[in-house]
Amino acid sequence: MDAVVIGPSSRKLGARLAAEMQIKAINTESRSFPDGESYIRIPEDVEQKDIVLLQSTDPPQDKHLVELFLVLDAAKDMNAKSVSVVVPYLAYARQDKRFRTGEAISSHTIIKIIEALQARSFVTFNVHKEDILRLFKIPAVNISAIPALADHVAAMDLERPLVAAPDRGSVHLAQEVAERIGAESTFFEKHRDRETGEVETHSRRIDVAGRDVIIVDDIISTGSTIANVAKIVKKQKARRVVAACVHPVLAEGALPRMREAGVDQIVGTDCVDSPVSEVTVAPLLAQALRKTR
Repeated sequence: MDAVVIGPSSRKLGARLAAEMQIKAINTESRSFPDGESYIRIPEDVEQKDIVLLQSTDPPQDKHLVELFLVLDAAKDMNAKSVSVVVPYLAYARQDKRFRTGEAISSHTIIKIIEALQARSFVTFNVHKEDILRLFKIPAVNISAIPALADHVAAMDLERPLVAAPDRGSVHLAQEVAERIGAESTFFEKHRDRETGEVETHSRRIDVAGRDVIIVDDIISTGSTIANVAKIVKKQKARRVVAACVHPVLAEGALPRMREAGVDQIVGTDCVDSPVSEVTVAPLLAQALRKTR
């Protein structure tokens, strides 16, 4: 790899990745026109270079996706030899099925665009529905950021830790963290109302009194699911509650919602740049990119 071209949404991770791989960092120039349209520019020559294009697509998702497409097309138009596309957080990954006639399957559309723009390969982290990567005709890799997250958690001063999955979909993540830090794991059941979107978590009686509970999920968006679990374990006298996730999307109100529910600490990775992105995935990403050469 000759350089990493860094999109507007991934400045911090981009700088860390370039340092990790000891390659040139090229920050894109970007702004919005008065009518809201996006302007973006690669300010250096990339002709005949193998580049990594790094752009996460966290909120505002649509803007970040358009920026991704524009930079990818510009790089190929500038005769880059190859472009490996890295999207640490892939927007619309949860929209992978059609439930009603005429619905757009958004994740499929994004994959088609990336391929049409001649990406050499695609890399992401803890995609919500891994099956969608099989739709790519180019090499596509899904990296787990859980080892980095678990190592960060292990360095905390934990008291008899219990790792909890807030729903069945996150059980494998909680188990992976528990194994790496030498702790027990458990899980909760949740139900989402299809009409209102409201999330309900079923209470469970578990041994948490005086213990630290680490709630692990791939994405924290509204924080409602984490808050529900926090309320349950706090009522059962948990000593401390830590919420850990790969993608701290943190929709408006998520942080106060979780803190009011009793979450003492929130930690995420720099797959998404947020106030709680304490864990870098740069070493994991560098390792994966070296294998795709």
